[in-house]
Amino acid sequence: MDFRPSHDQLELQQAIRLFCEEQVSLEDLRRAETTQGFDDSIWRGLSGLGVFQVDLPESAGGLGLGRSDAILVFEELGRAAAPGPVVFTALAAGLIEGAATGETVVGGLDLRKERRGPFMVAHWESLDQLLVLRPDGVFRVSPTGLAAQRVENPLDPLTPIHSVSNLPEGDWLGDASLAESLALRGRALIGALSLGISTATLDLAVAYAKEREQFDRPIGSFQSIKHMLADMFARQELARGAVYAAGATLDFASVSEADRAVCSASICSSEAAMKNARACIQVHGGMGFTWEVVAHYFLKRCWVLENVFGGVDEWSDRVALELDVAHP
Repeated sequence: MDFRPSHDQLELQQAIRLFCEEQVSLEDLRRAETTQGFDDSIWRGLSGLGVFQVDLPESAGGLGLGRSDAILVFEELGRAAAPGPVVFTALAAGLIEGAATGETVVGGLDLRKERRGPFMVAHWESLDQLLVLRPDGVFRVSPTGLAAQRVENPLDPLTPIHSVSNLPEGDWLGDASLAESLALRGRALIGALSLGISTATLDLAVAYAKEREQFDRPIGSFQSIKHMLADMFARQELARGAVYAAGATLDFASVSEADRAVCSASICSSEAAMKNARACIQVHGGMGFTWEVVAHYFLKRCWVLENVFGGVDEWSDRVALELDVAHP
């Protein structure tokens, strides 16, 4: 069996990459900092490419592709540090009118662990609807009229955060099984974004290592830098295998346990993204710690993504439990 992306999948991924290279430049990211981390032109472009309806069935107005196709698309969004609530809008496609086409901007909260307020909501000022996952189901909440306080100096300048003390129950959209299903898909998409970050930071580090010179030689010729870049590549490829496998497993759930595959992908991709982002900054040296260098966007995005649907500790515990049950 050939697990490599098909020709059609690669063409889809390439189309997203070309758009991001043209429309999500460093200057675009800096502009998004001043517009609550949301750029209308970028959002419309992503909507036009069908980003939010890749795996939505054709009968529901989507592209009718698979979860693995969505993984490839979101990998490119992570690689470009594309701003906006892309994951929850994609999850809301088919549940909230206008989400699939991007006309309705949807944020979200995973409250299945019965967490109490205040609630930290990303992109509050740009949202039309809020998708809330609770232990008893999935709910739609309108942000209109709710009191929210902006958090000064959020971790990620492209992910503004508002604190909401009281959140109404909202309109019921589905039961607890739907909430679990959406969280599973969400973790897979987060893993794809993290994979894209590990790739982008490796590319940045390699490019800088080739052009920056010390002692009349590119720093990439130094053994210590070579080892660092080799480690970054190894982490990226390990994460790629895990994330792609998770996408394939979601498409063919009978092959193996989807939850274990997605948790494994989340662990590998989160670690690869975080360590590669840190290594990228280190390769850049003193310049890497400045605001002008794009590396900080990726490191800060890692901090945001790793807590959207749980964290590494939770995912590790779930994998350990699955293995314990399978091999007592």
